[in-house]
Amino acid sequence: MFQNLLQRLLAPAPARLADAEARLALAALLIRVAKSDNLYSAEEVERIDRVLSLRFDLDAFAAERLRLDAEQLEGEAPDTVRFTRALKDAVPLENRTGLMEALWSVALADGQRDAMEDQLLRIVSNLLGLTDVQSAQARRQAQAQE
Repeated sequence: MFQNLLQRLLAPAPARLADAEARLALAALLIRVAKSDNLYSAEEVERIDRVLSLRFDLDAFAAERLRLDAEQLEGEAPDTVRFTRALKDAVPLENRTGLMEALWSVALADGQRDAMEDQLLRIVSNLLGLTDVQSAQARRQAQAQE
């Protein structure tokens, strides 16, 4: 089902993603962050659905469907770097802090800071072209919205 998208993500110079594919890539990255501490909790699933709903103006059913598709994609995808590169190309720099805020929101959904999540988010932030300061600001924004 996702072979075409995966092939494009794995290409040496991937083409810019269409909006629907960028949504799917973001959802898969949210899931990857949630799973990075080896716990994919109900709180994280709920937060992912809420982030997708708010970010893309989806009803609850459409957000859940996107998450379910992204869970499958995340399971088949080889690495986080490709998702992040695709999102970097699809999202203007001024909007990438919003991506980071969404990622932090999911990482913090279970009420725990985990070293593995922190490490992954540090890498993702760098790959998105954001500074540690911008990532920290996004984390504070995510915490303030809880």
